Amino acid sequence: MTQESGKTKYYVLMEELKESILSGKIKAGEKLPSENQLSEKYHISRHTVRKALSILGQEGYIVAEHGRGTFCSQRMGHLKQSKNIAVITTYISDYIFPRLIQGMDRVLTENGYSIILKNTANSRTKEAKVLEDILTKDIDGLIIEPAKSQILCRHMNLYGLLDKYQIPYVFIQGVYSQMKEKPHILMDDCQGGYLVTKYLLDMGHKNLLGIFKADDFQGQERHKGYVKALQEAGFSYDPDRVIWFHTEDRKTKPGLMTRLLLEQGLSVDGIVCYNDQIAVSVVHVLREMGKNVPDDISVTGYDNSVMAGGDVSLTTIVHPQEKLGEMAAELLLEKIREVPEEKSQIPRLIQPELILRNSVKDRRKKEEK
Repeated sequence: MTQESGKTKYYVLMEELKESILSGKIKAGEKLPSENQLSEKYHISRHTVRKALSILGQEGYIVAEHGRGTFCSQRMGHLKQSKNIAVITTYISDYIFPRLIQGMDRVLTENGYSIILKNTANSRTKEAKVLEDILTKDIDGLIIEPAKSQILCRHMNLYGLLDKYQIPYVFIQGVYSQMKEKPHILMDDCQGGYLVTKYLLDMGHKNLLGIFKADDFQGQERHKGYVKALQEAGFSYDPDRVIWFHTEDRKTKPGLMTRLLLEQGLSVDGIVCYNDQIAVSVVHVLREMGKNVPDDISVTGYDNSVMAGGDVSLTTIVHPQEKLGEMAAELLLEKIREVPEEKSQIPRLIQPELILRNSVKDRRKKEEK
């Protein structure tokens, strides 16, 4: 080994090994020569070899396995274009998710990419496992809907590895509070919650009940909009008129608590629901109690899912399912192509739109009589 001007022997070795890794001469997962072998080959001391390997280890190019030797990091495969994109959503097969994924797939396929699809069931533990798995695969980028996005992320180290290995990622439908500066595509859920609540108030409803999801970004934002509309209309906010639920009890608590509150005599003429799924389940409970929707109680949804157009026919907020998926894919492609932020044409916040159906009754005429 010839020492380049101004560079120490260990640094020259480090650069040579790094170049072999980046060029593919040393492949991901391949075992490197031993310290003794490198020492003999380059006519340098083992101490010098160790310093070079230490730098490569710190930078993530190699990993040392006790008793086995030193290996090129599996993640070095990410430095080559694989034309694979990982997509991680909370769910896959139901509600709005199929169309969301269709939108992503359309854009990515047109640009020569394939999707590796994963889901977390909205579990932070499962999200960590999925990310660990994704980091062992050859991917060019990642689109992720974070699990329980209102709760602080516990596996920031895994996102740190994505950053370290320069794998771009885009958040959709939510973003952890520690990572709000990261690329994301979101609905303006605060405005959406405001629109449905304001509409009920404008239609003469005075005794509202709100049902919101506590552990995700969307639920908190929709609740903010609900509060804003109440205050703007001169109504005081009553926390006892809000039902909070979590992922684990989403199928039972909204309907059960609605029933209990009504049986306890709470006066309710309108219910603002977190989404269409919750709204449909609440309507079924109301019908079981002998209540008519909307004659007795009006109910609103959110997302304009297939459920909203069923026998319930919900007044709801449009969720641009396929469009949001397309936008997320386009934003990720910009990040892969290193398009400067100021040149991006993709909006980061999608404005909601109210769809009026017959789950809300106009109570103003009744008041006027």
